[in-house]
Amino acid sequence: MPVNLKGRSFLTLKDFSSEEIGYLLQLSADLKVKKRMGIKGNSLEGKNVALIFEKPSTRTRCAFTVACVDEGAHPEYLGKNDIQLGHKEDVKDTARVLGRMFDGIEFRGFKQSVVEELACFSGVPVWNGLTDTYHPTQILADFLTIQENFGRLKGIRLVYCGDGRNNMANSLMIGSAKMGLHFVIAAPKSLWPESELVETCKAIAKETGATIEFMEDALAAVKNADAIYTDVWASMGEEDKMAERVALLSPYQVNAKLMAATGKDETIFLHCLPAVKGKEVTEDVFESRNSKVFDEAENRLHTIKAVMVATLGN
Repeated sequence: MPVNLKGRSFLTLKDFSSEEIGYLLQLSADLKVKKRMGIKGNSLEGKNVALIFEKPSTRTRCAFTVACVDEGAHPEYLGKNDIQLGHKEDVKDTARVLGRMFDGIEFRGFKQSVVEELACFSGVPVWNGLTDTYHPTQILADFLTIQENFGRLKGIRLVYCGDGRNNMANSLMIGSAKMGLHFVIAAPKSLWPESELVETCKAIAKETGATIEFMEDALAAVKNADAIYTDVWASMGEEDKMAERVALLSPYQVNAKLMAATGKDETIFLHCLPAVKGKEVTEDVFESRNSKVFDEAENRLHTIKAVMVATLGN
């Protein structure tokens, strides 16, 4: 059955079927080939796109901006001090104003409720560039990178080491459940995801053949891993907790010993970036041939472009 995502918002992968996510990944791969061949697109010709950033960004901002330009759209960056969102004007009113002027809206900020309210009241597709709860566009880039290295997603053993209840762990767990991966979170029990989300993902996994596991022993968790993933130990806004996290998460550092514990030479290393080298990952692993972090970063462009083309394209 053909997939049609026109007019849809992209807020969390929970809203999308396995088939729809697969379609976005295939479209991403096609758009990547087109970009490499120097073929300029026009799928977003004449569209105006608002890029709202409460939190700073390198990859998300650059990917949305270049993706817009590549496909003929005009991106307008709106920083936290550029508009009245959440200050003199509530989210609902801001959404209704922006929806009258823009064809699509990207939001990167703190609360998931804000991006959901923008989608509810703007009347145009809204895309989640990151919130404290979810980071769905990053997962598409991660999965495209895994596909490029292994030719598949189903059955891939993906192990996430570190803070297991942040937006990346949440989103990787949802994506893995949807796409049939064997997903393991290696983290102290105090940093495992919320039980409600775990139960949701396990229910999805029963339908797709995915496996969702949690382990406190990092060395045992990474055995036979195809990919090891980590993220910063203290997310944006949590910098004051870094000393506490270092004490708690040092056994989960991705280093040569952990990579060797996979028992595989071809295990890849992934990170959403920016990385704090010497904390969650060592310099030698980050710079090794197994590290695919810059392929992953480039794939943010192609996957974000696919989301916009699929939901807003002419």
